[in-house]
Amino acid sequence: MLYRLAEWLLPHSSLVRLFSYLTLRSILAAMTALLIALVVGPVMIRTLRAKQIGQNVRELGPQSHLVKQGTPTMGGALILFSMIISTLLWADLSNSYVWILVLVTAAFGFIGFLDDYLKLVVGNSKGLPARYKYLLQSIVAVVTGLFLLWVAPNVAATALHVPFFKEIAIPLGSAGFCVLTYFVIVGSSNAVNLTDGLDGLAIMPAVMVAGALGIFAYASGNLIFANYLFIPHVPGVGEALIFCATLMGAGLGFLWFNTYPAEVFMGDVGALALGAALGTVAVIVRQEAVLFVMGGVFVLETVSVILQVASFKLTGKRIFKMAPIHHHFELKGWTEPKVIVRFWIITVILVLAGLATLKVR
Repeated sequence: MLYRLAEWLLPHSSLVRLFSYLTLRSILAAMTALLIALVVGPVMIRTLRAKQIGQNVRELGPQSHLVKQGTPTMGGALILFSMIISTLLWADLSNSYVWILVLVTAAFGFIGFLDDYLKLVVGNSKGLPARYKYLLQSIVAVVTGLFLLWVAPNVAATALHVPFFKEIAIPLGSAGFCVLTYFVIVGSSNAVNLTDGLDGLAIMPAVMVAGALGIFAYASGNLIFANYLFIPHVPGVGEALIFCATLMGAGLGFLWFNTYPAEVFMGDVGALALGAALGTVAVIVRQEAVLFVMGGVFVLETVSVILQVASFKLTGKRIFKMAPIHHHFELKGWTEPKVIVRFWIITVILVLAGLATLKVR
């Protein structure tokens, strides 16, 4: 919106030219999202508390979590509101990738909202049945894959690019691309949701991964940088940097209230949407493999649940004291802040490793 306004004012003021720069707009987008989150956050928390929309803590979990009972939940709506408003303000709204990212995030946020609403407002402890949840997620992911195929400007925008190698790009075809898109978006969405079990545990890794993916988006959208770094050039994808910046700003704003001890929890409305957003950005910039590396904490949490369930069903024994794995470390005696910060440190290392693939080719 403001981008188009700046274009209209450009003939009248050379100062407005600054707003045409992607880097400046991304900084302003992040700051706008952060400011919205900080201003709206207290109001949302008071509203959730007044309506008694609070966390239900499982008795089987760590006993230290019992104090979290009743903490306002569905705070992820604050992140989505801040992201979407800031994106609409600062992004080029004629760019197809911007709308894909906004709509996918909103769609997965709506799915998460349905789940949270049924559990916390209606009182249905199971929430949205898993089969319906995955059906809705699958529909959105497949439609996204088909739309990305339709707007793909070149073959590079749909091939699988392998990190560390300059010229290895595996043609996926239409079906293969849609299948990959489905698994990346749905898998990333549910992985972040599984990670969201401690105060600030999921949001900070999401912020860091979004920042790194924003760098990939900026480079991929620039022909000179893309050729220099031997990464796929996807015209127009640079605008995804604006979206990533809003996720960073909104995420940090949410962390202000979600840091230990949390005043508000994200809920499925935030976790499912943020995971889908990261997965969609990774697909758009053709860095699905790098997302797997940078989001290693999310992958670890998901794998721990899969292994725990498989082991119990096959042998009747559990590998971990409790899954996801962050609860395992809590039951081993780690304090909650220690688990959170150590997982953040691991994410920093993994994000740096992912960024290193830009040059190690």
